Amino acid sequence: MTATLENLLAQGVEGRKILVRSDLNVPLKDGKVTDDGRIRASLPVLEKLAAAGARVIVTAHLGRPKGKPDPQYSLAPVAARMAELTSLAVAQAEDLTGESAKASAAELQNGQVLLLENVRFDPRETSKVDAERAELAGELAALTAGNGAFVNDAFGAVHRRHASVADIAEKLPAYQGDLVAAELEVLKTLTENPARPYTVVLGGSKVSDKIAVIENLIPRADTVIIGGGMVFTLAKAIMKYPIGKSLVEKDLLEDPSVTGLMALAQKHGTTLLFPTDIVMASGFAADADHEVRPVEDLENGTYGAEAMGLDIGPASAEAFAEEIRRSKTVFWNGPMGVFEMEAFSAGTRVVAQALAESEAFTVVGGGDSAAAVRALGFDESSFGHISTGGGASLEYLEGKSLPGIEALGA
Repeated sequence: MTATLENLLAQGVEGRKILVRSDLNVPLKDGKVTDDGRIRASLPVLEKLAAAGARVIVTAHLGRPKGKPDPQYSLAPVAARMAELTSLAVAQAEDLTGESAKASAAELQNGQVLLLENVRFDPRETSKVDAERAELAGELAALTAGNGAFVNDAFGAVHRRHASVADIAEKLPAYQGDLVAAELEVLKTLTENPARPYTVVLGGSKVSDKIAVIENLIPRADTVIIGGGMVFTLAKAIMKYPIGKSLVEKDLLEDPSVTGLMALAQKHGTTLLFPTDIVMASGFAADADHEVRPVEDLENGTYGAEAMGLDIGPASAEAFAEEIRRSKTVFWNGPMGVFEMEAFSAGTRVVAQALAESEAFTVVGGGDSAAAVRALGFDESSFGHISTGGGASLEYLEGKSLPGIEALGA
């Protein structure tokens, strides 16, 4: 049985150094955090441990700095935002396991928090060589001074066999954080025992990112709704519709996993719902001219074969919203269009509004879906659960094993 944070707290953590793997991979602009959702989600576990007298050491990644220090990926802005969001005393080390980290960890007092520098500044974090990852895990464990423990609270990283996610669990007594536990509970509900009707809403740009999820959820869901940029690859592959200059993954157009989706849905009695209309634009720009076209006739409008689809149309948005309103469980992952541009945000807004107003158990997948909820001004408490999982959630929904979860004994 997996040991939990509550088990660790029951043992007593006062005066002990507890290493926590958090998910602090947030977007930055001009050295400032632009979406602090993951930081806020990570704070409760840190606050629990600090309140119990632990000396908390936090490790996390940000971006993909290619295994060496890169100022644009420093966690310094994250540490600053953490200090603004909590009353905890938050310090930051200048390195990961070097002199600064060692000295700062040694000076930690009960109830204080130390954020180590970006774990991906060290190439051993993501190394394919087991011994290299184990070496870094040993250095991280050493910061806890022999009486520590490890808490994995970074569900967004559990699909990676990385030193600070999986290997560290062999160096310290390991426990499941509350955020990881909550994500697993939600995902098990979505795959094993959802209240019905159960609707899955999938968007985003690439079919390749979602095809395995679609295949795995079609047998489990009553309705699967497809929106976002991946509509165009499917429209061209399955319906043979011309799509103008819209996004397309050409290497998937003859792929049986794509062309066979309709047959798979029919086999399982699942409704596969596509858009009936699309907002077609003259180009990829916030101020691009645009018009609504039927999905089967995208190239015969004002912009001809140069037209580019950037959002689902109003009829599709309303049809999707109606399906959501009649559901008891809804999982949404991926925006319906380029929501960052006001002119092409309506489809995502309508879907998010339907979820926010629904009495169903609603789950917003991590990544762009969660970012859209915040960017479009929705109250996060209006949704049943907003995931921080991103790729990890999708891999779970594909039916894959997650190394970070396996390392905890789950």
